[in-house]
Amino acid sequence: MLSLNNIYIQYGNRILLDYVSVVIKPGERVGLVGRNGAGKSTLLKVIAGEMSPHEGNVVVPNHFTIGYLHQDMLLPKGKTVLDETMTAFSEVLELEKRLRHIEQELTVREDYESDEYAQLIEDMGDVTDRLHHLGGHTTQADAEKVLAGLGFKPSDMPRLTDEFSGGWQMRIELAKMLLREPDLLLLDEPTNHLDIESILWLEDFLNSYQGMAVVISHDKRFLDNVTNRTAEVVLGKVHDYKAAYSRYVELSQERREQMSAAAENQQRVIADKERTIARFMAKASKTKMAQSMQKQLDKLERIEIDDTDTTSMIIRFPPPPRSGEVAAKADHMTKKYGSNTILDNVDFNILRGERVAFVGQNGQGKTTLAKIICGMEPATSGEASLGYNIHLGYYAQNQAETLDPKLTLIETMEKYAPPEMRTKLRSILGAFLFSGQDVDKKVVALSGGERARLALACMLLRPINFLVLDEPTNHLDMTSKEVLKQALIDFEGTLLVVSHDREFLSDLTQRTIEFRDHKLIEYLGDINYFLDKRKLDNMRDVEMRTVNGATNGAAKGKELNAEEKKALQRNVQKSEKRIAELEQEIKGIESKMEAADFYMKPEADAVMKKYADLKAELQKEYASWELAVEQIG
Repeated sequence: MLSLNNIYIQYGNRILLDYVSVVIKPGERVGLVGRNGAGKSTLLKVIAGEMSPHEGNVVVPNHFTIGYLHQDMLLPKGKTVLDETMTAFSEVLELEKRLRHIEQELTVREDYESDEYAQLIEDMGDVTDRLHHLGGHTTQADAEKVLAGLGFKPSDMPRLTDEFSGGWQMRIELAKMLLREPDLLLLDEPTNHLDIESILWLEDFLNSYQGMAVVISHDKRFLDNVTNRTAEVVLGKVHDYKAAYSRYVELSQERREQMSAAAENQQRVIADKERTIARFMAKASKTKMAQSMQKQLDKLERIEIDDTDTTSMIIRFPPPPRSGEVAAKADHMTKKYGSNTILDNVDFNILRGERVAFVGQNGQGKTTLAKIICGMEPATSGEASLGYNIHLGYYAQNQAETLDPKLTLIETMEKYAPPEMRTKLRSILGAFLFSGQDVDKKVVALSGGERARLALACMLLRPINFLVLDEPTNHLDMTSKEVLKQALIDFEGTLLVVSHDREFLSDLTQRTIEFRDHKLIEYLGDINYFLDKRKLDNMRDVEMRTVNGATNGAAKGKELNAEEKKALQRNVQKSEKRIAELEQEIKGIESKMEAADFYMKPEADAVMKKYADLKAELQKEYASWELAVEQIG
């Protein structure tokens, strides 16, 4: 159990955390929610020990371990993905080094009766026991499994971490943290750089995790799936609810309504008593009674309704100019970077008024195709073009970072505004929660969420009939995302959105295009239809199905023909045979491991390594068998 006691933090005139107390108990998964800038990340830093509060303290049990994933993490350079991930097992690596040293000592010493020799034998037993407890013989298999879950391919394992973007480096840091299995996981926006597949995998991992977790996320569905408690940070206070996010929203509203009703009722009672006191004070015979009633009234504890931040953006896209029937298209288009093929001979079109979502693993070409359609990148071969009379609005993943940091907010708006809009710039900024002196702030002083709001404001300065949005929700809080989603629902033009946020995409689009293996696969429905159609409780299963090549037809919604069913039945029989062989081998090794002197034998390491490999292969074989059986029906 970890507790925060009367945490107080103040910056200038602003009280960020106002004597906040929170207790986190074993088994709890806490969703930490609130507006951008409310103090969520600060609270995590206090828990992690990276920041000291101005008042109050954090009580952490002895030998308690904390893993803290924050938004600005830097990996050391020069290591491969696998080697860097393996640093999570620093204790295991030290123990293995110690074990090799003891073994070398024992091979050259002949003083078998000495106390030193006996101590070496005892040390070797202790080290071996500790290694066995930590799962030391399966570390590499565990690391590869977690990296695969977070989207890394086998070919990525020997690549240097330097070759990967910040988002992928964050995944490596997340993998290290999960492998360490700390008592408490602190995750600050873990889904920002993950695709839908990796988010689903992370949900499964956290749901089976034995430790505690505190998660900051603006992904509503992720919070619903992994948390059992919600702590809302608002105006310096923390309001605690024993429920996941969606239920918390309902409970929060109910609580405010009940408090409001109770406060109104109390005010009526107070008003009645004050009138009675006034009448009694006018009569000398009842003055004493009136004074007594007044004392009782003064002692009455007033019901106060908690302050809440209800401010939100106002987004209204102007009516779009009419475009041609086809908004954008690509014909037999291929895109390569050197020898790396991103998209291979793909066709795509989006008609006027359509609403399309791009989904799939990171690196499969979603952003690339969006840029090609918008004319920001050339195709290697084939054609891609916009339709007639298209007025394009493009929001890039890093759109907020492309703003000139030296300009003020009003100067930024003036840079993008046509002359006829100059008189409306302050009103538009006000609609995006920038008012008064805010407009004279430099962009460099803005938070990530504020920059995202400014970038969205810039999109309203010109008429748009084709909106292309690439991960527009990354830096927006829950309220801002809901406002943006409603504005897009009301938008009368054509919409193309790249996103990994399932809740944001839900009911927003009519077509879903999945990017996989350099191709496009189309689904005539929104993200929920796509997930249901692909039966994606765990999208990693789908990856295995595609690799096996047995169910490509089923993945597109086609019935299996007789030949495909026979192939699957052969796979089932083959898997069953291999499973029996693996189980027999594993049973044989386990019987050896039961021997009292097993871990003292020089071949123990090699046997344990083989044991781990066989267990990993058995797990994969079971997965293949289950998938084949499921497809046969």
